[in-house]
Amino acid sequence: MPSRVLPYPLFDADNHLYETEDALTRYLPKQYEGAIQYVQVKGRTKIAIRGRISDYIPNPTFSVVARPGAWEQYFREGNPEGKSHRELFGEPMKSIPAFREPGPRLELMDEMGIQQALNFPTLASLIEERMRDDPELIHAVVHSLNEWLYDTWKFNYKDRIFTTPVISLPILDKAIAELEWCLERGARSILVRPAPVPGFGGSRSFALPEFDPFWKRVEEAGVLVSMHSSDSGYSRYSSDWEGKSQEMTPFQAQTFRMLGEWRPVTDSVASWVCHGALFRFPELKVSVIENGSSWLVPLLDQLADVYKKQPQGFLGDPVEEVKNRIHISPFWEEDMAELAGIIGVERVLFGSDYPHPEGLADPVTYIDAIQGMKEADQAMIMGGNLARLIGA
Repeated sequence: MPSRVLPYPLFDADNHLYETEDALTRYLPKQYEGAIQYVQVKGRTKIAIRGRISDYIPNPTFSVVARPGAWEQYFREGNPEGKSHRELFGEPMKSIPAFREPGPRLELMDEMGIQQALNFPTLASLIEERMRDDPELIHAVVHSLNEWLYDTWKFNYKDRIFTTPVISLPILDKAIAELEWCLERGARSILVRPAPVPGFGGSRSFALPEFDPFWKRVEEAGVLVSMHSSDSGYSRYSSDWEGKSQEMTPFQAQTFRMLGEWRPVTDSVASWVCHGALFRFPELKVSVIENGSSWLVPLLDQLADVYKKQPQGFLGDPVEEVKNRIHISPFWEEDMAELAGIIGVERVLFGSDYPHPEGLADPVTYIDAIQGMKEADQAMIMGGNLARLIGA
């Protein structure tokens, strides 16, 4: 039985699955064999991308994982005792079938009182950044992962679990082909990294006119663009300050890098309006997932200042465009009433990040953060808004 029963259906905008070791390679063309390997380092399994070991995810096999919601107290109270990340994680657990397969996951959702969920991969977030100088490889690995996702989870499982395929944009024709492949198999949302797009000639914004054919097709299909937190490559900029090259390692204490934690999403949302794609495609649906909302007001203030000085540089009012077009899944510890007052309650999405340690052990408890709001508004945040966005 769920911990509480609510008078409206719940649609969680941020659930995750844990991939198996062959998720990136099962369908990878033979010419790329060896690009991704699992290797043993001091008795622990690590993932190696083109021969380089990554510590981005401590256990990429996900055979043993942190318990769902292990960091709830950390986000609620901070870390006054200065505990290490290992201490904050607490006792780990073995992965259960519900983390790996849709059938058991559906049973778990019933137990938790979740009617529907947007379901994101976990390992996928390391792909683009570690292959950014090889666009062909990026597209090959992304498609291999998407084939595994569809084979294992489907993109629409019984109209309840909507697993989100990844789309990478380095080569436009390949991105459009990948989009079509996903749409043909029932995808309702696509995962696009909040970061510059790598390419043969260097990186560039996803919102430049170069990518308009892709966004036009996304708009026509009515599919939701989900910009989920990922490795956006910003560790390169922190490395310039710290005098050493180090990949993004989200589960290690790095105070300087934490100060710029929301810079990628800030730049990504700014790019949507500064580079014009949000104006050029007025029906495009965009959501920002697992990036919180603390970045929003500072960004709006900056956009307002720039617009006041250089209105001719925009295709319209950037502040109003962000407020009226971007849907946000805030963290449970943030002020959702304040956020709703800024962008409208119809653009606020409930997301639990289950079963990740940063999320909620009991997703329904997200309702505690919005108890002071009207029931009609609660119903929109806890599921109604997302159901409308993806037509479920």
